[in-house]
Amino acid sequence: MASVFEQTIARNERIEPRDEMPDAYRATLVRQIAQHAHSEIIGMQPEGNWISRAPSLRRKLVLLAKVQDEAGHGLYLYSAAETLGVSRDELDEMLRTGRQKYSSIFNYPTLTYADVGTIGWLVDGAAICNQVPLCRTSYGPYGRAMIRICKEESFHQRQGYELLMTMMGGTDAQRAMVQESVDRFWWPALMMFGPPDDDSPNTAQSMAWGIKRNTNDELRQKFVDMTVPQAKALGVTLPDPDLVWNEERGAHDFGQPDWEEFWQVVKGNGPCNAQRLAHRRRAHDEGAWVREAASAYAARSQHD
Repeated sequence: MASVFEQTIARNERIEPRDEMPDAYRATLVRQIAQHAHSEIIGMQPEGNWISRAPSLRRKLVLLAKVQDEAGHGLYLYSAAETLGVSRDELDEMLRTGRQKYSSIFNYPTLTYADVGTIGWLVDGAAICNQVPLCRTSYGPYGRAMIRICKEESFHQRQGYELLMTMMGGTDAQRAMVQESVDRFWWPALMMFGPPDDDSPNTAQSMAWGIKRNTNDELRQKFVDMTVPQAKALGVTLPDPDLVWNEERGAHDFGQPDWEEFWQVVKGNGPCNAQRLAHRRRAHDEGAWVREAASAYAARSQHD
């Protein structure tokens, strides 16, 4: 006889924190939600690099709001992970020591201001493709957190595209800056969906449990098909000589990213891996007095 958990999954209903669940299901969720939360927190760094150098007050305010949103997303997701019996301190410690991963895309540098727009358009666009199906994930707290996150990510994607459109209407140098930025971020954006399905050890089980609703390759295809007409409207060229419409499939054929580069970044050998974690560790150490003061205040308030 099927367990209550299996019956709930079969009915396409939600698993809630107090429900019985297999240890492997719990562990998979902790890994995925933690990686997602870490990505939001580490993802503040590349764009935060440009806050003080934004070209206008409006652009500075927009970027500040976006980085603040990412911090909030991290907190929503850490809260969802805590419902599975793991503490936020544990998760943060595993991030700082490199025992848990975050999205490979954030290990690439933001070299020009155009990267702010490209991250909004391509990186947040890829995140939306990844995350909208997670609103229907089988674990209740995760799915509910994703609803608000996806709404805010949609704003981020539109903001990035609007910035690039403005730059493409500017000088030749600005247009060249946008194209160069797109050339650098296109392949890492495709890597955001994870390795090909044949090389993804967790996909089949996550699909069976309803944690994931689409495979890596399905989501990557959706992103390419969505992005091609946007690139045409923007006036940029996607740096893939194999990118062509396939009438028979009703979708675009496209080249493969450098998967060796992907695995090197995942293993910690990307352009900015060491820098990102060093910054996170430094922020944690410098914030010790805030945590101590908050704990002291909470203890005094409880005593009073």
